Amino acid sequence: MSDDIDAAPLPIPEGFTDWGWRRGFGGVCGPLYGKDLPGFKRLMGFRVEPHHTNGMKAAHGGMLMTFADVAWGNTVSVERSSFWVTIKLSCEFLSSARLGEWVEGGGEVLNIVDDVFSVSGQVWVGDRLILTGSGVFKALTPREPRPGERAFTTDTI
Repeated sequence: MSDDIDAAPLPIPEGFTDWGWRRGFGGVCGPLYGKDLPGFKRLMGFRVEPHHTNGMKAAHGGMLMTFADVAWGNTVSVERSSFWVTIKLSCEFLSSARLGEWVEGGGEVLNIVDDVFSVSGQVWVGDRLILTGSGVFKALTPREPRPGERAFTTDTI
């Protein structure tokens, strides 16, 4: 008997939609989901699937850091509707996320100087905080705003 999850996929929590990132690295680390909240805030989420896990069937630390990078960096997209890159990412691991669990995360902009965003963020499973940290992200080329994002204007620079 296999210990893999062969059952139907577990449901995605209400309000989250498929992020649709399938090309490149997104095809490896996904699927990822987003949920826009009032006040130009965004949560990201993912269900821990077998391809996200380490040998202990918990989310691999690299997956959690990748997720934190996307969840926290998305604060740039919400604030500026622009592409962005990560300058620095610092994470503290507090707990694990097990196979099948739903993981959520989000960031808060602390400071913006010359299109460089300093962000504080958290990643959690239910009421269990599993990762916390900070990131520094650089806003690049403006793009058309997606739902839940502020339109980029020269006034935002």
